[in-house]
Amino acid sequence: MTVDRIPFHLFEVFGVELEYMIVDSDSLDVRPLADKVLYEVAGGYESEVVVGELAWSNELVLHVIELKTNGPARSLNGLATLFHEHTARINTILEPFNACLLPTAMHPWMDPHREMTLWPHGYSVIYETYNRIFDCRGHGWANLQSTHINLPFADNREFGKLHAAIRLLLPLLPALAASSPVMDGRLTGTMDNRMVTYRKNSAIIPSITGSVIPEPVFTSADYDSKIFQRIYADIRPHDPGGIIQHEWLNSRGAIARYMRNTIEIRVLDIQEAPAADLAIVWAIVEVLKQFVAERWIGLEEQMAWSEKPLQAILLDVVEDAESAEINDADYLKAFGFPAKRCTAGQLWAHLVSAIPAGEGQEEFRAPLEVILEQGSLSRRITKAFGNDSSPRRLREVYRAMRDCLERNIAYIPAER
Repeated sequence: MTVDRIPFHLFEVFGVELEYMIVDSDSLDVRPLADKVLYEVAGGYESEVVVGELAWSNELVLHVIELKTNGPARSLNGLATLFHEHTARINTILEPFNACLLPTAMHPWMDPHREMTLWPHGYSVIYETYNRIFDCRGHGWANLQSTHINLPFADNREFGKLHAAIRLLLPLLPALAASSPVMDGRLTGTMDNRMVTYRKNSAIIPSITGSVIPEPVFTSADYDSKIFQRIYADIRPHDPGGIIQHEWLNSRGAIARYMRNTIEIRVLDIQEAPAADLAIVWAIVEVLKQFVAERWIGLEEQMAWSEKPLQAILLDVVEDAESAEINDADYLKAFGFPAKRCTAGQLWAHLVSAIPAGEGQEEFRAPLEVILEQGSLSRRITKAFGNDSSPRRLREVYRAMRDCLERNIAYIPAER
């Protein structure tokens, strides 16, 4: 999200980014065609091109393309339709290549060691540096598609409030957003495999990802000294030229982007359709507003949470999404939950019920109800297999994902 004026205040504007795989229309195997799509609209191998109200851009690997708001959006309303229109336009460009976009956060049978192709055009030196240091042939680099939310802050005071709220909510996000139950052609039993691989992709330099849950720092000076400078010191022996020593090297689950005065949330798997993605974004924003307003606990109490208990909850939710058991009574109290234990799904139902009613919410509440009532997309994908996890059934299920994107509808598996 590139701002056109500074500063924007809390929840005044929003930046949303959606990443999609490019696959063969028949086999659904990955196809490295992102540069061809961008060439079609830009007339050259550009890394980013503005297409009306959205921008399209490349990612590390050539089979992934990102769509994002072209600057800050004043409202979330209407964005799902806008993103859907652009996915349809990209599919039209891909049609002569017998290719199309595929949603969900991990390609279900991609072999990243064999099929990864790095972006070879502008900024390729950055990607080559990442590949040299981290070996990007694994799933954690080559096979993960996500939704990012950028939320603005105007000053240190607003940053502190927003960062405190986001840190508390991060552990719960995979309960709504998990969409990656399949990896290497099989159901793994874990609901959010993207987050499992994401946590490990920078393991040789642990400070880059940290605990995924950001440290309790609430000013720009503390963030720089305790997070950025530590990361830069650790990467410097591997990157003496300073090629990737920038704020975007930080890979926590939420990162401060001071270049644009936002915090970017990065732990969300992308869904089957923009309608579902924007519904999740809306729910997150509305709950964060309640924390900033200190509805359940005060700011000092929010800031007092360390990474360790939050990470423990996150790991449980990554494993089991909405069915994860939460037994931390203090954590539940922070959300105004009346009992000492519940599932992550039950906590989300409580939180959504606490969102004040208002105009324009209908487009978000309907797809959100599917998630709350039928489970995360990972749960619904898992249910769709029943007792048949054969390659044939795998392709059937993911063709249904492709169709949901084409129609911008929620996936509801048929009874088997």
